[in-house]
Amino acid sequence: MPRRVTGSPAKPAEREQQARGRAEIVSLRLQLRQKAKELAFFINTGKALTSTLELDKVLDIIMERARRLIPCERWSLLLVDENEGRRELTVRLAKGGKGVSSRARPIAWGQGPAGWVAQQARPLLIESRHLPLPSGLRSWKPPRSGFRSLLAVPIVNKRKTLGVLEMVNRADGRPFDTTDRDLLVQLMGQAAIAIERSQLYRRMAELTLTDDLTKLSNFRHLNQTLDVEIRRCIRYGAILSLIFLDLDYFKVVNDRYGHLMGSRVLVEVAELLIRSLRDVDIVSRYGGDEFVVILPETGLRTTQLITKRLHRAFQRHEFLAQEGLKLRVTASFGIAGFPDHARNKKDLIRLADQAMYEAKYGGRDRVCVARRQPPKERRERPRTPGLTAPLKTAARP
Repeated sequence: MPRRVTGSPAKPAEREQQARGRAEIVSLRLQLRQKAKELAFFINTGKALTSTLELDKVLDIIMERARRLIPCERWSLLLVDENEGRRELTVRLAKGGKGVSSRARPIAWGQGPAGWVAQQARPLLIESRHLPLPSGLRSWKPPRSGFRSLLAVPIVNKRKTLGVLEMVNRADGRPFDTTDRDLLVQLMGQAAIAIERSQLYRRMAELTLTDDLTKLSNFRHLNQTLDVEIRRCIRYGAILSLIFLDLDYFKVVNDRYGHLMGSRVLVEVAELLIRSLRDVDIVSRYGGDEFVVILPETGLRTTQLITKRLHRAFQRHEFLAQEGLKLRVTASFGIAGFPDHARNKKDLIRLADQAMYEAKYGGRDRVCVARRQPPKERRERPRTPGLTAPLKTAARP
């Protein structure tokens, strides 16, 4: 019977090396499995973010994915808001410890952790309230209770800060670490592209619905809004009124002072209308020097009071005062109501327009209400008079 040949037993050092090798293989397999999970996560995130162009939905997706990636107790998603040259952060989504949405005031640029992250355009990791803070944050004090750690990451695309995602306290009680930071930075890279794409889409949509000069809604938006409002009136038995106004002798302003000054007058008219009307009222530039106001849930009596107030505001206002001209530019107003005068959008606009022209024919600078059975005769615009009359009554410096 042949003898079985066996190798000599491994030395302790060799056994230790083999054990380390097996442990490394197991560790590499776990790392590979984790990387595969992360890759799948980010691929699915990319698919979700490209599924919509609506900013609110994009923000919801970002927060859903962030909370799935790193569960935490409190979080907030803030976007940069540039208002009159001043940059600040506005909270768009937020959740407190009990899952209740918070309503925070805008955060100044550079203020607090989120403001610091936006200003520096780099992430902030505070692993404990007892650790030293960056120099720009030393005046900020973490809350004394309920605070363990904080992670805030900027949302940056092409060196432009779009917002900040801030997380407080991991859900499992551990402090945030550099792995969390790196994962969130990667996620916010995807988020930045999606947010900028959504914001660009919104700006393009606004351009198609907004008058470029006055920033009011344009004729297209007016028609869409009226369609919606009239359908609502029909469905719920509601009412609405329409004001059609046209500036008096506006051609004279253009001829005498130039089209640039005329454009500035139109901008001032838009601002005057916005200041004088309610938040629920919808102001549109119909075209040229004509404007339309939709007053939802407003009857004729109230509309007449509102229009008379507008009429007086025009009479008192000094246009182009900053240019030293102080012009008086009046307007003629026409009012029509739904369903008092019209049963559809086309007739409502037509009757308000006709009432406005009655104000023109009646001497301008006045308010007229549509007749329930308007005449069928062809409408003609009144002739533009010479310079003497309008400069005396409508464009007097």
